[in-house]
Amino acid sequence: MENLAPLISDLALILIVAGVVTLIFKRLKQPLVLGYIVAGFLAGPHMPYTPSVEDLTSIHLWSEIGVIFLMFTLGLEFSFKKIVKMGIGPVIAACTVMFCMIGVGRFLGALFGWDSMNSLFLGGMLAMSSTTIIYKALDDLGLRQQKFAGEVLSVLILEDILGILLMVVLSALAVSRHFEGAELMGSLLKLGFFLILWFVVGVYLVPLFLRGTRRWMNRETLLVVSVGLCFLLVVIASKAGYSSAFGAFMMGSILAETVEAESIERVTTPVKDLFGAIFFVSVGMMVDPAVLAEYWLPILAITLAIIVGQAVFGTTGFLLSGQPLRVAVQCGFSLAQIGEFAFILAALGVSLHVTADFLYPVVVAVSIITTFLTPYMIRAAAPAYEWLERAMPKPVRRMAGHAPRGRRAKKTGDASDWKRLLFALTGITVAYATLCVAAVGISFASLLPASRGVLGHWPGNVVCGVLTILVASPFLRAIVMRKNHSEEWKSIARRGRLARVGLWSTFAVRYVLAAAVVYYVLDFLSPFWWPFHVAASLLIVAAMVASRSVKWVSIKMERTFMQNLKIREVSARRAAVAGMPAYARRLEARNIHIAQLEIPANSRWGGRTLAELSVSHTDGVMVVAIRRGDYRINIPDGNTRIFPGDSIEAIGDDAGIASFAARLESEVHADMAEASGDARLAVRRLIIRDGSPFEGHTLSGSGIRSRHHCMVIGFEEENDVIAYATAERNIMRGDTLWVVGEEQAVKKLLES
Repeated sequence: MENLAPLISDLALILIVAGVVTLIFKRLKQPLVLGYIVAGFLAGPHMPYTPSVEDLTSIHLWSEIGVIFLMFTLGLEFSFKKIVKMGIGPVIAACTVMFCMIGVGRFLGALFGWDSMNSLFLGGMLAMSSTTIIYKALDDLGLRQQKFAGEVLSVLILEDILGILLMVVLSALAVSRHFEGAELMGSLLKLGFFLILWFVVGVYLVPLFLRGTRRWMNRETLLVVSVGLCFLLVVIASKAGYSSAFGAFMMGSILAETVEAESIERVTTPVKDLFGAIFFVSVGMMVDPAVLAEYWLPILAITLAIIVGQAVFGTTGFLLSGQPLRVAVQCGFSLAQIGEFAFILAALGVSLHVTADFLYPVVVAVSIITTFLTPYMIRAAAPAYEWLERAMPKPVRRMAGHAPRGRRAKKTGDASDWKRLLFALTGITVAYATLCVAAVGISFASLLPASRGVLGHWPGNVVCGVLTILVASPFLRAIVMRKNHSEEWKSIARRGRLARVGLWSTFAVRYVLAAAVVYYVLDFLSPFWWPFHVAASLLIVAAMVASRSVKWVSIKMERTFMQNLKIREVSARRAAVAGMPAYARRLEARNIHIAQLEIPANSRWGGRTLAELSVSHTDGVMVVAIRRGDYRINIPDGNTRIFPGDSIEAIGDDAGIASFAARLESEVHADMAEASGDARLAVRRLIIRDGSPFEGHTLSGSGIRSRHHCMVIGFEEENDVIAYATAERNIMRGDTLWVVGEEQAVKKLLES
């Protein structure tokens, strides 16, 4: 008898235990995250009274896949473009929380007598709240549609990005034991290089690929393709020295700019739920009662520091970012835990041999405890806000309650034009310079050895150099010429000779930068004296600027990139009428926001009009848009009907949105009646032979629909094309009909 692999039996155990425990937690109206962790503890090696998993390594591998899917779907919802639109607020909040919590960690480490590296790594672990845990907790509590949830998740994304910078800093400090500025700056530049490269190339290529293959895409192929793209960037990120979760998040943010983003999110959600459950179960397996007993004092102190510190500093950070007091308190209390990133930092410290062995189990235990407490901290935000509102003096309460964002008056004149121009030129130069460096690096790493191997050393150098410069030429021309005919440039040029000197100085700097890239290629490949390389570089860049072909390719590439970047917004507005009010602005001062909700397949609302549902009177919200597949209805009237599967956008405050979402989930059919008999459909060919009862009849008079309960799709022509059939078409001998119906009905039809 074949032995069952331990992985299969382990999966059976953890999924069965997780299913039973989460059903109990669902019945008790508790967050499922807690159920998964309890299930992990019950199925883990530290629980002697229940069956335990055998292959922890494989379970850990599956849990890493769960983190990848969680970060991937998170990237689908929060793209970089959305974060940029939110402004500086999330950056202020994230930096405030992280720096303060790093200080708290160092203070605790010093308090317990730990050395500087243990204290510093502890501070880094406390600085990072768990994206996956908070995301899951908000989802389970039904709060992800509320305003504060969007602010929290925006800050968590920034924390994930800043966490990579933190890993770079800690790695540099661990290796050198002191601040190596050059090494640190090099690591930061490398990170920035890969961020820009992946995003620019991804936004350019991925939407083109999806548009080109759209005709062959269905749910199955879209799932396979999107997951494949996710893991492709996971592998690339790992090869570049970054975490797999970061690569998954980057691909999610790239796909978030495509029109297929919602479809990808729908098809990947079941996979994410499965692997996410395994991840949280694996976290529960780390609970060791012996560690809790031995290090109970540090665990208790660190837990209290996280709960109090994140609540206080998180609330402060969100207040400084411009959020009102209620939202700031909700956001701060939601951050009170550590999770998977703390494990990564702990493993980094162990691998670099700079942290003590006890630090990892202590952090795991603290993470488990704070994960258990996360839902309760989120729920405690409302009473904490009410207490603060009563305790605060009135002037402070008014100021904290509104917390207006300091919006400066829009600058006009020379300073404003220069600011916009220089900002645009900096972004263009950095983006295209990154592409040039990538093109040169890839060419020298792969094309140069191949061309030398085929053609010899110097001929290979010539071929590689020519191809490299040709590939980089659209990027180099864009560095030199972009924005030279913009409105800002023309406005500044009209202000006098000194202004024009400044403009042409920017042109000269960009020209020299482009020539430097060409010079590097020539100097690397050519045996001639360097002054010849300098002259040749300047002439080659001049030829690029003058070339109409290079100009056309450069403009076309940038236009394609910008179209891909904006295609999702353009598609969403395509059905909007002219002069439509900009309802989608976040009305933060009144705590009014847009929430997206899905109509369940078994909803009782199916087929009912908005007037019949009376959502504005019952829940205090307004339905401002309905999305049905690729069709969008903006500002629907009361006669518009709702159908299962619709995605609706409702505007209201947190209480109204919560009431509306609860009613939407509750008003469903408890049991869907199953169709009697065999309801499966079949498509078959029906060839009209001699003696067929259908020969000589029209399609409507043949009885195929009325007596046999089947439908004729069409008539097969000689070129294998199925032609649409009208009801008056005569059925002749030799015709081939394509029919569809339930299997039993089609079978009887073919036998007749």
